[in-house]
Amino acid sequence: MMKALSCLLLGILFLLPTYASADMATYDLRIVDHKFIPPVLRVRAHEKFKLIVKNEDTTPEEFESHDLNREKIIPGKSEASFYIGPLNPGSYHFFGEFNEDSAKGDMIAE
Repeated sequence: MMKALSCLLLGILFLLPTYASADMATYDLRIVDHKFIPPVLRVRAHEKFKLIVKNEDTTPEEFESHDLNREKIIPGKSEASFYIGPLNPGSYHFFGEFNEDSAKGDMIAE
C-alpha cells in the first residue's frame, strides 16, 4: 500500500512541471531579411514565458540582448527558444550581432 502511494506521489511530481509549462505564454519572433519581425514585441510583465526566434534567412544570426542576458547563434532556416522572465514592466532591447544596423528590436513588458 505504502509503495503504491509513493509511486503515485512521485508520478504526480513528474507531471507538475509539464502541466505548468502548458499554461506558459509563447511569443514568436522572426528574422526576415536581417530584420526582427515584429520590431517591437509586447509581452506580459511578471510572468515567465517562452520566446521562439525563427530565422527565415539563409544566413545565421546571433540573437543578443544585454538587457535579457541572452545570446545565441541561430543558423539560417532554423529556430531557437528561450525561457525568459518574469520581467518587470519596461523595455528590453535585443539585436542581431551579425547585422546590427538592421536587426534590432525591443521587448516591452506590460
